Amino acid sequence: MTVRQAETAAGPTPAPTSAPAPAATVVLAGGHESDGGRDLAALVEREPAVHAAAAAGRALGEAVRSALAATDGPVCVVPMTLGRDPKLVADTARALRWLAAGEGRGRLALTGAFGGKDHLVGWLRAAASAAPGPDGAVLVTAPAAGPFEDADLFRIARLVRQYGHHRWVEVAFAGGDPDLAEGAERCRLLGAREVTAVPASFGPALRTDLPGVRDGGPLLRPSAIAGVVAARTAAALHLLGHGEDGILAGLDAEHGHGYAHSHGPGGDHSHSHGHGHSHGHGHGHGHGAADGHTHGHAHH
Repeated sequence: MTVRQAETAAGPTPAPTSAPAPAATVVLAGGHESDGGRDLAALVEREPAVHAAAAAGRALGEAVRSALAATDGPVCVVPMTLGRDPKLVADTARALRWLAAGEGRGRLALTGAFGGKDHLVGWLRAAASAAPGPDGAVLVTAPAAGPFEDADLFRIARLVRQYGHHRWVEVAFAGGDPDLAEGAERCRLLGAREVTAVPASFGPALRTDLPGVRDGGPLLRPSAIAGVVAARTAAALHLLGHGEDGILAGLDAEHGHGYAHSHGPGGDHSHSHGHGHSHGHGHGHGHGAADGHTHGHAHH
């Protein structure tokens, strides 16, 4: 058999393939929704790509430096907010700003936030679906944060009720007002025969047993959390490949959150904060089925 005959028998020579994109090392930034990252410890242990979870600030900076030293590849930092902590995104961006100009230059990226308020509505609806109804109440629990973050949760709970099948969806805060016992009592006074606690956080709905309240379990399964983290990381790597590290956009995340300011009488120079520039994050909800959420409320 000639060389040409041998080549013909073996089939066409495969085309050269490009080198696979380097896998990213992941650091999770935690805020009040994850007890400063402590509620994410199991994810760090479970997922080989996740290097650490740390509270935004000095602890996060140290974790990112450690990740950069441990690999020659890219490092992606995921702000682990469910949509109620825009300050976490901005604080994370500030923690990364100088690292990105130094040892992280060209390989450090800030991903999009883990989730937004619309995601949280969908995730809470899914978690609440296992609670008894229609005579049962859902008690949405969360660690107390600031007045705006806590007020947001009442709005979110209202949407969960509007587009769910429970007559009562109430809110209570660990260490806040109303506290968990007061929230459960309100459900009973409204007429609920059963109360199921569902967390609007990465932690448990109840850290200690509450008499007469059923623990509805975690908001998201570990596999679902890992899937969203992977999707956020993949999107950030794509942008990093085009020179966008996400940090500038992250610095602007707090804009518009908090008190609406005015200039008082005579201050009618109606200025706009529309920055007019694009942050290049053209990713919508393109994280696929990993989120496990529905946006049914958007279609009514």
